[in-house]
Amino acid sequence: MTESGTAGGIISVDRLTKYSGTDLDDLCDATESAITEGGGFGWLRPPPRQVLENYWKGVLLVPERRLVVGRLDSVIAPWARSRGLGRGIVQEIERLAKEMGLAVLNLDLRDTQRAAIRLYETVGYMRWGTHPVYARVEGRIVPGHYYYKLLDGDVPPP
Repeated sequence: MTESGTAGGIISVDRLTKYSGTDLDDLCDATESAITEGGGFGWLRPPPRQVLENYWKGVLLVPERRLVVGRLDSVIAPWARSRGLGRGIVQEIERLAKEMGLAVLNLDLRDTQRAAIRLYETVGYMRWGTHPVYARVEGRIVPGHYYYKLLDGDVPPP
């Protein structure tokens, strides 16, 4: 998944099946910006550019499997935030997951990822637990939260 913009200001969500043009550079730029702004992605500081390029190249290396990158805080460039793109990416990931026959999606977020927490909670993800010592960010221990969403809408048994 990636975001794309046009000169006319239209932002869309696209399934990325191969890199062309500036796709890889755009993903790396967005990831670096998000990490720098505290968005996460498992990195506290941007790694060397080659590491990011290798990461994104690896996402498409297994053609017989569909891999879903759902790191909204890192895939969405800072300039594209607050325009409904995150919600669009979540909806596309959920459509893809249903096509793959999945019944539930799970995710975890650092407590510092407030915008992502708000987004997931507004689209129906349920918090089921908190890890009080989830990560160390700039020398400070922060909790992490675990979420799930049933794709068919059923409520799980108690």
